[in-house]
Amino acid sequence: MSNNLIQQIAILAPPFLLALTFHEFCHGYVAWKLGDPTAQEQGRLTMNPLKHLDPLGVLAFIIMKIGWAKPIPVNPGYFKNPLRDMMWVGLAGPGANFLLAVVSAVAVKGLMAAGGIIPGYVLWPVLNMAAAGVWINLMLGFFNLIPIPPLDGSRILSGFLPAEGVLFMRKIEPFGFIILLLLFYLGVISKLMLPMLNFAHSLLAS
Repeated sequence: MSNNLIQQIAILAPPFLLALTFHEFCHGYVAWKLGDPTAQEQGRLTMNPLKHLDPLGVLAFIIMKIGWAKPIPVNPGYFKNPLRDMMWVGLAGPGANFLLAVVSAVAVKGLMAAGGIIPGYVLWPVLNMAAAGVWINLMLGFFNLIPIPPLDGSRILSGFLPAEGVLFMRKIEPFGFIILLLLFYLGVISKLMLPMLNFAHSLLAS
């Protein structure tokens, strides 16, 4: 592993782990507030990233700079209104990432303003991590809004669909990963996400 790759991973890993951990924690927290204790009972209602890491997702991050965490367990049987409450649980993950993107952007501006009083060997690594955090969280937020199971967007969309639409979502869920891979291969995901990513990033960077 080259020194450049090690440096890249060292910069990207902290904001990436925070983004994944906070994303899953917020899913579990909202589910818990709505009456589902499953995540808490399984020790997943925590900000400890080790509780959320997926070995394959970590390997993918090292190789491709893209990864994922273990999904938070949610049992909609505990909810008073399963479709509506699953919609809120689904919104919690991307919402967490957009919040972190804003916080990261504020941190970038604060660090740049304080650049004259912070030693360079401290400033630049932290500044790069904060800048990476903006992009990582925007990417995760928008990606998870795609309405294809098992992504959060499918749960959000199901809250507005008639019964036939919800049934269709459940039928295609076993094939969701294959559908996403196909859309990645065809370039549909990048064409869909890049304009939103660039627009949101320009707003936060302004």
